[in-house]
Amino acid sequence: MKVTLEITMYPLTDGYKEAVKDFLRRLNKCENIEVITNGVSTQVFGEYDAVMKAYSDSLKPSMESGVAIAAVSKIINSHLPPDRWDTSQWS
Repeated sequence: MKVTLEITMYPLTDGYKEAVKDFLRRLNKCENIEVITNGVSTQVFGEYDAVMKAYSDSLKPSMESGVAIAAVSKIINSHLPPDRWDTSQWS
């Protein structure tokens, strides 16, 4: 099953920028997924098992880093990249 995972990370203390960057570096090195990052969130596309493994493997070191961060995620059971969004509905 193809999925879309949206991840947003929030700082809870100083020093969070490097923890977020490290997370994104790890995530972007994962195979069998597509990653798009913008100023607000990161979207991950692919098969459910590959996406969830990439998320878990990339997030755990950030959570263990000692820097307080919050990671909020949403998952959609469809491959919904930004080029498929129908923005005409937003007017």
